[in-house]
Amino acid sequence: MSKVSIIVPVYNVEKYIGKCIVSLKEQTLKDIEIIVVDDGSTDKSISVVEEYIKNDERIKIYKKENGGLSDARNYGMTKATGKYIAFVDADDYVEKDFCEKMYSKAQKEKSDIVECNFYWTYSEGHQKNKMKEDVGEKYSSKAEMIEKARVVAWNKLYKKELLDKAGVEFPKGLRYEDIEFFYKLVPYIENVSFVKQPMIYYIQRKSSIANTQNEKTSDIFKVFENVFEYYKEKKIYNDYKEALEYTYTRILLCSSFKRIVKIKDKQLRKELLNETWINLNEKFPYWKNNKILNTNKNSKKRYMLSVNRLTYKIYAQLFRVF
Repeated sequence: MSKVSIIVPVYNVEKYIGKCIVSLKEQTLKDIEIIVVDDGSTDKSISVVEEYIKNDERIKIYKKENGGLSDARNYGMTKATGKYIAFVDADDYVEKDFCEKMYSKAQKEKSDIVECNFYWTYSEGHQKNKMKEDVGEKYSSKAEMIEKARVVAWNKLYKKELLDKAGVEFPKGLRYEDIEFFYKLVPYIENVSFVKQPMIYYIQRKSSIANTQNEKTSDIFKVFENVFEYYKEKKIYNDYKEALEYTYTRILLCSSFKRIVKIKDKQLRKELLNETWINLNEKFPYWKNNKILNTNKNSKKRYMLSVNRLTYKIYAQLFRVF
């Protein structure tokens, strides 16, 4: 058993995968395994990986038919043998002591998960070569995890026993898979640790899935519906309703809203904006009374509270311009 299993889904990233693999090969913690999942690549991605893995038995390549990022991660989890598991996207890279610092923290504090800060790294356009540090808020309860945690899968170390116990997988075929995965995992998490240092370089590309807006942007509604149903099935929905309501409101009126207004198809854009407003107000008709939303009001919360039928349309125009 390795100390850390690193799962790297690969699909047509031949320009970036080399830097990712090198950063993993050169980890100061040597007792690791690197699980490369070839998700049906049609370019030279795997040929690049094969050049880097010569004489390194820690790196294993598994090939499968294309099923998307979630499917590749789920497949990788079935092959992982490490005490802890990390997910690294193939176009990102990590600090050399990423595994050592994260694992050391996990061992010292007997963590279920360890979260670290990261850099937004711009590889194209007018911001090329710029970096911005993303510093997360600490949270001390499960409700606060829902409210404050950065749900991305790749800035965390997960105890394998936790994942095995929860049996949670990434939703196949849906965007925003990290949201569903993390929020379904929250009820099982007892001990969280934090590494302050930025350990990961999160590469921003115009052609990446996250920056391509189309009809798949509407997957956010399905993902949250899956989360709500999961909490109801576990009979814990009411325990976390306040946090779930706040998070649903925040994502629909902030990050998801900004994605939708960038959709070029005018009719689709109009339909999804309308669907967002209907979903929010039908699911949580009294969302403006949410206790979290009305506590410690920052600029984001004040913006959210200012949204109504009229300002919603105005903000859609403003965000589209910027």
